[in-house]
Amino acid sequence: MHYFDPHIHMVSRTTDDYQNMANAGIIGVIEPAFWQGQPRTSVGSFVDYYDMLIGWERFRAKQFGILHYCTIGLNPKESNDLSIAEEVMKLLPGYLSKEGVVGVGEIGYDDITPNEERFMAEQMEIAKSMNLPVLIHTPHRDKLAGTERTIALIKEIGIDENLVLIDHLNEQTLPLVLETECWRGHSIYPNTKMSEPRMVKLLQQYGTEKMVINSAADWGVSDPLKVPKTAQAMREAGFSEQDISLVAFENPINFFAQSGRISIDQVAKPAIDQTQLWMDNSALRGQEPIVEAAPEADTENS
Repeated sequence: MHYFDPHIHMVSRTTDDYQNMANAGIIGVIEPAFWQGQPRTSVGSFVDYYDMLIGWERFRAKQFGILHYCTIGLNPKESNDLSIAEEVMKLLPGYLSKEGVVGVGEIGYDDITPNEERFMAEQMEIAKSMNLPVLIHTPHRDKLAGTERTIALIKEIGIDENLVLIDHLNEQTLPLVLETECWRGHSIYPNTKMSEPRMVKLLQQYGTEKMVINSAADWGVSDPLKVPKTAQAMREAGFSEQDISLVAFENPINFFAQSGRISIDQVAKPAIDQTQLWMDNSALRGQEPIVEAAPEADTENS
């Protein structure tokens, strides 16, 4: 079975992670723009980061047999530095028009400040005007209140709820999102957020409609294989292969397919050609490059 991780921060991961993910059946990922652990001090650092998401990281993923898409946005933690945030906002429409960018995000609340709310609202307005999906981060602290305010703001902006995926949900906050038309995202973590057994229980209780799982793996303690591991937990709990495919592959792709830049038919394991370069750079360091023949389906469609 193939898997798709719709929220993973691969700029923080190694080539070993890509190889292990591919071996586990992951053939596609979406990398949301986010906070990198240390505040950026200039607009130029955002430019370099966004360029990396749509350029080098997309190339690097394909070198290991994984398709890479991204979402672009101003993350909530850095929304509080007005001198930079206002300049970053001017960049977003241009980047949101780029190839491989399938939505706005991740946006939302961190400390639930007025500035965070301002820039979340402004980015939802941009998404609304460009008819793009939105990935919303719910806060680690005071998650229930943050989720309630998020839903209220979505309704105030008037964006189509079907274009919104509210992420990092748990047993407390999922019922709130179920009362809307928004999609339901869950980050599966080693020690915090959501575990595989807890996720299985939520799927047993609430079903698979609009349910999405991801690893949200980044520079912290996290696991880029949590999507296939959750799929296996579903399998052991008696879920059908059809239900597993829906949650771990089809649902996230169909949500972001609303951008018009990704679809189920397009997400297939790419042929690996490690002789290729990106701006004269290789993802290898002296290793013998791997070159695979293109899959027959790709050859027929080319």
